[in-house]
Order: sequence, then structure tokens, then C-alpha cells
Amino acid sequence: MADTDNLKETKEYFLDIPMKTSQSNVRGANALDWGMQNRLSRIFQPGSGKTVMLAVDHGYFQGPTAGLERIDVTIVPLLRHANALMCTRGVLRSTVPSSLQSGVVLRASGGPSILKELSNEHIAVDMGDAVRLNVAAVAVQVFIGGEFESQSIHNMTRLVDAGLGCGVPVLGVTAVGKDMARDARYFRLACRMCAELGAQFVKTYYVDEGFETVTASCPAPVVMAGGKKLPERDALTMAYRAVQEGAAGVDMGRNIFQSEAPTAMIQAVNKVVHDGMKPEHAYELYQSLRREEVGRHA
Repeated sequence: MADTDNLKETKEYFLDIPMKTSQSNVRGANALDWGMQNRLSRIFQPGSGKTVMLAVDHGYFQGPTAGLERIDVTIVPLLRHANALMCTRGVLRSTVPSSLQSGVVLRASGGPSILKELSNEHIAVDMGDAVRLNVAAVAVQVFIGGEFESQSIHNMTRLVDAGLGCGVPVLGVTAVGKDMARDARYFRLACRMCAELGAQFVKTYYVDEGFETVTASCPAPVVMAGGKKLPERDALTMAYRAVQEGAAGVDMGRNIFQSEAPTAMIQAVNKVVHDGMKPEHAYELYQSLRREEVGRHA
């Protein structure tokens, strides 16, 4: 029990200073519980309010992927440059150091492989396991317009309900099938549906025309998906345009781990996302860092 003798008189009430209420710089987060805001701050850098996520969850439906054959060798050294890591629980438990300080966005849907209809996913992770793993968020694929559209939406809403109960945000990932449109009209629909149905943030693809309408019409933060491997200059340009047009960051995989110099590339992407570096300058930075990186491994 605390000693009650000789208690000092209280006097430091700072009456001339209004009481401060902390505000999150993540879109829509001020209405969320403290724990969920705290988890989002492990994904979105508090200073810039943006994120550089490193996606390495490809194996959950396509098996070993070029650049991900040995995650312990190729990916773990990159983690210190990422605000968040998107991965499966199998990789997290087996390969990722428990000392990781970045946020983890855990893949929580799955089922079919690339040999089957991809939209036929189900929830693949119990929210209790996500909490045990101390992840910052869970991710679920949503197939708007796909054969199993309603099923995938139900997967997301079930995870949203479970997440609200324990303070874990949900990332709605807009999936595009081979027969589905890739234009701003489609992505406005898909992103808005994810946000309206409770996803705390949304991941979607960049489009050259109208991407700013996608981000403007979505009440949750929109993170740009990296997509297929592009030349480094093109990938940096795409990231720059996405952020300038309202994206809250990027989630890149192949454009980083399939780069000739992955460490150099993720550092250049960070400069684009968090500092607004122009793509031509970011590419010069990449080239300089690439020479050093390739030289070390020569």
C-alpha cells in the first residue's frame, strides 16, 4: 500500500493549457477503439500517416514464388525497411524473427490454389490465433464480380465482427479475376463496398485514369497493390502517382523482392511514399544503392 504520510499538495493543473485529445492521422481511425488505433499505427507511420508494406504471402495459393523460395534468406534482411509485413501464419511462425518491430498484416483467407477458381476462398485463420500472434491486422481477399462474390464478402464481414471484438483491424483486398475489368469504375465499387461493410483499410490496384476518384470515394485508407513486376523506374513512378493521388501507401511484393537489388528498391520506395521524392530522383537513389548492394554480393 502506498505511504500516505507527508503527501505533497497538488498544484500543477496547467489551467492555461487546454486538454489535448490525440488525433490519428489515419483516415477514419478516430472513431475506432484505442487498441485498433494502436495496431494501425504499427502499419501506418505516425509521422507521414502512410505505409510501405512488404507483401510475401503469394505462397498461400501459388506455392513457391520467384524471390520467395527462401524467405529466411531473401526477405528477413528487408524487414527493417518495411513499415509492415504481409504474410501467412505459417511463414510468420517458422521464419520471421519474433523480435520484429514492424506491424504484421496476416493473410486470413484462402482455400483454392491457382489450379482452381480463386474466388472460392474461406476464412483460413481464427481471430484468436491472430491475437496470439500479436498481429497488427488481418487481410481478406474480396472478389467483387467474381463467381463467389457474396461468399468472399461474408468472409470479410465475419472477420470485421471478430476484429471489432478484440481490436484487430481488417484489410479488404480487392481481387481482380482474369475476366474482370481493371478500371477506376470497378475499383471505386470494390473499395467502397469493402469500406462500407467495415474494413478498416483497403488494398487495391493503381489505374492510370481516375485513381484519385477511387481514393476520394473510399472512407477508409487505400493502399496501392504493387501487382506484376515492372522495371524499377516504372514501379517507383506508379508508387509516386498513387500517393500523390490519395493512396495511404503501397503494398509491394514482386516489385521489391524480384528486383535486382531488393534492399535498394525498398529504400527508394520508402523515400517516394514517406518523403514525396520524385520518381526520377528515387530511381537515381536506387541506382546508387544498387551498385553498393550488388558490389557487396559480388
